Amino acid sequence: MSQPIDIPETEQVEQIDLVSPTFTPTESQVGTPVPIPVTEESGAPALKLSAVLPEVECLVRARIPTTNGTEIFLHLYTNNVDKKEHLAIVFGNHIRSKSLDRPREGETEMDRMTRGAYTGRLFPGRQSSREGVPSTRTSEPEKKDAPTLVRIHSECYTGETAWSARCDCGEQLDEAARLMGNKNSGVIVYLRQEGRGIGLGEKLKAYNLQDLGADTVQANLMLRHPADGRDFGLATAILQDLEQTQIQLLTNNPDKIAAVEGPNKEVTVVERVPMVPLAWKDKTKGIHSDEVDGYLRTKIERMGHLLSEPMAK
Repeated sequence: MSQPIDIPETEQVEQIDLVSPTFTPTESQVGTPVPIPVTEESGAPALKLSAVLPEVECLVRARIPTTNGTEIFLHLYTNNVDKKEHLAIVFGNHIRSKSLDRPREGETEMDRMTRGAYTGRLFPGRQSSREGVPSTRTSEPEKKDAPTLVRIHSECYTGETAWSARCDCGEQLDEAARLMGNKNSGVIVYLRQEGRGIGLGEKLKAYNLQDLGADTVQANLMLRHPADGRDFGLATAILQDLEQTQIQLLTNNPDKIAAVEGPNKEVTVVERVPMVPLAWKDKTKGIHSDEVDGYLRTKIERMGHLLSEPMAK
């Protein structure tokens, strides 16, 4: 069992009870940073497992040429469990959405093309969603029967947009895109689960608690949130819709494997592909900060992530 994290005496405040109900607290319910002992319950948080998969539907798909020269097909999903617009970033036009391609009553060919339910490529004057046009890029994967490379990625505004060096989320998203772009095959399921499910506002509070001495797990618990409140049932359902049920999963989190496979093994993870921080492989690359070092250490020691290489100095 890990030892409690020491906080300098000047930063210690009155002890509070450690509880983490599922609701979001008011300001009066939010605690202040104190040393929190690691227990069996708080030291290794488990991800929520869906008993029944949610229902998902792809509303629209569009081709996105990217700044690095690859093309992606961005799929936007609705579902029956929340009002968020979750995404699938698809590399290669050989990966299709069943719900998107399904005919809808009363729609025209223009309707189908407008929502992205077409084959081949769009071009000025095209009349049918079913006529194919050869792509100028290779659209088929190297091996049709090979498991698809998949990354289940949770939204991180700070790491992906605000250049945060507190986490490696932006780096992981970029690296997943690079690997899939090289093969022109793969899926990034992008879930709107900011801050491991607590939302951006609470995440920013957690950052302030971290500056006061808490780690990323402690901060969530002190705000009365679970250490990891994400639910990956949506990812499983989206992968089913894309007919990707044999996958290579880019992750360091062993709990995510069971969560993504689903309650009835709807998806099979045939291989886990590690995501080693770039700075650990090459000291001239990646993110270098005390904050990200502490973040990664907490993931290893408190959340069971499978990273064993020493921290880069």
